[in-house]
Amino acid sequence: MSFTRYALYYAPPADTGWTRFATSWLGWDMQAGKMRDHPTLPDLPLAIGEITAAPRKYGLHATIKPPFHLAPGTSRATLENACAELCQTQPAFPLGPLRLTPLGRFLALCPPASPVLSEFAARCVRDLDRFRAPLTPDQLTRRRAARLSPRQEANLTAWGYPYVLDDFRFHITLTGRIAKPDLPGVQHVLEQALIPLIPPGLSFGDLTLTGEDENGQFHLLRRFPLQG
Repeated sequence: MSFTRYALYYAPPADTGWTRFATSWLGWDMQAGKMRDHPTLPDLPLAIGEITAAPRKYGLHATIKPPFHLAPGTSRATLENACAELCQTQPAFPLGPLRLTPLGRFLALCPPASPVLSEFAARCVRDLDRFRAPLTPDQLTRRRAARLSPRQEANLTAWGYPYVLDDFRFHITLTGRIAKPDLPGVQHVLEQALIPLIPPGLSFGDLTLTGEDENGQFHLLRRFPLQG
């Protein structure tokens, strides 16, 4: 299978109760590379397929280095080698409890602020940026439509994405944008169905390389254990 873009994610272990539920909630299993049936949750104000349409193709993840095309002269093999080398210098670290958090008009799982997490994400952005092809003028224009702050504009120019470094916030996206009247109802159902399944002692133990296929779906390609 060929891939158009690559990204670096935190992808939680696939074999736990909460990740199985959250994967079926989204409807795409990036580790298995297949669609999953949504759970039956009758109290939702909208259909799950509508709620999760936007984030589905990415799978269950938190973005560490956003999707990018490979730069000329690089390859997936050299990218994998660089990821492995970076992860050999970083010990695993705790994430802390995940809370269901409204971020604007979508819902995500967010841990407490962590300097260790922020610095590791920044290292991934900086140290692996040589593998990222520059954005095209059309791609830059689309990003700038989001009314970026001066710092976000600087991030976009330097690193190809506005929300990195000081604008980074770790989050596992669970919905697309939801109309304000429907947001509390969706949040309530997820609070009841998902949050009790999530253990309190989560850790960040590996970095995941994913690839986007020709249909826009992301696949889990390789996990790199943090071994520093």
